[in-house]
Amino acid sequence: MKKLLTIICLALFAIMTAACGSAETPAKSEKTVSNNNSVSTQAPAAQGKRILVAYFSRADENTGGVGYIEKGNTRILAEMVADITKGDLFEIKTVKPYPKEYQPAIEYAKKEKENKERPEIVGPLPDMSKYDVVFLGYPIWWGDLPMGVYTFLEKENFSGKTIIPFCTHEGSGLAGTESYIKDTTKANVLPGLEMRGKKAQTQQTEARKDMEKWVKESLEK
Repeated sequence: MKKLLTIICLALFAIMTAACGSAETPAKSEKTVSNNNSVSTQAPAAQGKRILVAYFSRADENTGGVGYIEKGNTRILAEMVADITKGDLFEIKTVKPYPKEYQPAIEYAKKEKENKERPEIVGPLPDMSKYDVVFLGYPIWWGDLPMGVYTFLEKENFSGKTIIPFCTHEGSGLAGTESYIKDTTKANVLPGLEMRGKKAQTQQTEARKDMEKWVKESLEK
């Protein structure tokens, strides 16, 4: 009887050992680095295109019910485009800052427009020979580009480049600025995107979806 029990125990041990030995070792899962600078989420259509995202934006007191803001509406969209395309980001910034309060700022901007001023902007400027496509972002001021954007456009050489504009506004849409950009640069200017500043500031999840769709469609043209 003891001999029979011993044989049964040995058989069970052998079966258990075989089962453990045949079990597969779990495969190592690949760790995805979440750092935006390390992992490319570039839109497929952007592959091979060298992209610059240039933008002008103003923070401080704004209209559209957003009050005082730390990051300008257009800057928010520009950073989204740069993240989507993995393009280089350049801020068009005037040497002389605009007033922090909204009313004095728009009055100053109106005077600049009436005088067709070209305010000095902070350099150095990007080497445009390094880029194929320029996404150009700006707010609409008095139905036009901010004058500092004209300074940027007139100082750079956009020969053979494609410019894709986007703007923030509070009711004017693109206000004909696509044609202003084309007349100034003689570049290939694609249809732009317009977005309410309040949406860019307060509905960023929806704004991001809109930007991703538009960027993809623009780069496929």
